[in-house]
Amino acid sequence: MTGFFRGTATAIITPFSETGVNYEVFEQLIEYQIENGTDAIVFLGTTGEPSTMSFEEEHIVMEFAVKKVNGRVKTIFGCGSNNTADAVMTAKAAEKFGADGLLAVTPYYNKCTQNGLVAYYKAICEAVNIPVIAYNVPGRTGVEIQPATMAKIAEIPNIAGIKDAGGNMSKTMETLRLIRGKCDLYSGEDALNFPILAVGGVGVISVLSNVIPADVKKLCTLVAEGKLAEAATLNDKLLPLANACFVEVNPIPVKEAMNLLGFNAGVPRAPLTVMEEQNRAKLIKAMQEYGLEIKA
Repeated sequence: MTGFFRGTATAIITPFSETGVNYEVFEQLIEYQIENGTDAIVFLGTTGEPSTMSFEEEHIVMEFAVKKVNGRVKTIFGCGSNNTADAVMTAKAAEKFGADGLLAVTPYYNKCTQNGLVAYYKAICEAVNIPVIAYNVPGRTGVEIQPATMAKIAEIPNIAGIKDAGGNMSKTMETLRLIRGKCDLYSGEDALNFPILAVGGVGVISVLSNVIPADVKKLCTLVAEGKLAEAATLNDKLLPLANACFVEVNPIPVKEAMNLLGFNAGVPRAPLTVMEEQNRAKLIKAMQEYGLEIKA
């Protein structure tokens, strides 16, 4: 299927306090996204740290998110796992709580075959009646969805697309060639948003848009309107900040960036740690050079 969403989806952070999820700040972050034109919000993706959360915590987040978004933008929940049964269970829960769609990362650690990937996505899709986006991020999972495999996955009726964070433009373009008209492709790597959009990606699932949602949305709009020279100029401005937001493993930098903007986003859950001071200085410098006001 095509057309589930176009434009920007923010892979939103989960703000934690010492006692759990900070829902007061979470609401502020959701409103910040919607006010700045984001088309969809991805909750409980990698950036949202679901691997450190219990199923009960995840379900409370799902219920809270759907209620607060209240249909104003698309609501997408992460549901991937290295246990297909767990992924199916989470997918069903997300649908029950009112998700518009799902983002399912490939299984990780226990590396499956390409045939295993097809079976994994088929199991998730057959368990629900909402759109599912496959998520290819081999640098984190150790498993890569090959273009020919994605062509098979695209035949599943409620596969809406692939979030491509493989970092290989040649494979991205081959994937696009094979799935065009069957499902969509979204950039999953902020440094490559511009070229992926330019060759046929219909949107981005972005970490950077936590920080500057309006400008990431503007990049998508400019490319969609064919204003590539303007898009290139904006992309030149975006890139240093995007790189600074990945100077340590995601979501450590972006969470600190939101703290620096004045949101009480807290710190990542263990085993992730607070940002190293020299990298924090790089992040602050990039934010200031971009024109952002440091408030914390």
